[in-house]
Amino acid sequence: MTVEALSDIAASFAEGRVIPYLGSGVLTLGDTGVPTSPLELVAKLTARTTVPHKVRSNLTGAAQYIENFKHRKTLTAMMTEAFRASARPNELHRMLAALPSLPLLVHAWYDDLPQKALAGRANWGMVQGLSQAEHHGRWVGCYRPDGSEVADAEPSIVADELVPQDMPLYSPVPNEAAAWSTLLYQPLGSVAPAANFIVSDSDFVEVLTEIDIQTPIPQPVQAIRRDKHFLFVGCRFDSQLDRAFARQIMKRSSDRHWAVLPDTPTRNEQRFLDEQNITRLELPLPKFVAGLADALQGQTLTA
Repeated sequence: MTVEALSDIAASFAEGRVIPYLGSGVLTLGDTGVPTSPLELVAKLTARTTVPHKVRSNLTGAAQYIENFKHRKTLTAMMTEAFRASARPNELHRMLAALPSLPLLVHAWYDDLPQKALAGRANWGMVQGLSQAEHHGRWVGCYRPDGSEVADAEPSIVADELVPQDMPLYSPVPNEAAAWSTLLYQPLGSVAPAANFIVSDSDFVEVLTEIDIQTPIPQPVQAIRRDKHFLFVGCRFDSQLDRAFARQIMKRSSDRHWAVLPDTPTRNEQRFLDEQNITRLELPLPKFVAGLADALQGQTLTA
């Protein structure tokens, strides 16, 4: 079953029909020097400042406390410091960046390793989620590979035939960004290039209030995901927050997906996998990466 799934994933990658969705767990493939999980990140934040005991292990709650009592700029500075390390992309980052066809890569953590991996690729850029606390009224920011920001959005940048008439499109991006052949979508923001972070309770409340009607989801993401398969790597779905983001980002995609999940899923995780028709791959992450590399190589040899 696993060999067959890896072969299917590799074949779909060759057709440009897979959207990788990377979570914090991807960082465990190498020694990055940055937090590899919400628990590691909240421990780093609370080591620098005192927060109430009840939120010391709750990332969004601790971030909200710091924002309320130390100021938003303090929270942003602490997040930037947590992810400042000059780490290098790991083998999975490099493998994905080298794919001939990669229309969309979703990166749901705050590090900048996917940017670094994509640096040698032509015609790509980033769309990042923005905190309403710092960018009121703007849901996303668009950045070129050199870190320069693309000007504000223009209307009508997604061709009508690409999008169903009933699909709401509320987060336009500039024409330049809509034309990128590879889009790196970072719904939670990123340390680079502009220290955008969706991390506190209020940040997520703002996004979740609108995400059901897709307001914060950029137009190109809505268009590209149609009929595509998602591949979740380094992700857990054991929190309502993680499930809500994944569910809304993969909305109106295909009906077949995969998740690398070696640990036994919780009841809520299993329910989510069943609901979204996500096939669980029980491989440890290093074995999955090695198996996918072999499967991709096999696709190349038979092409």
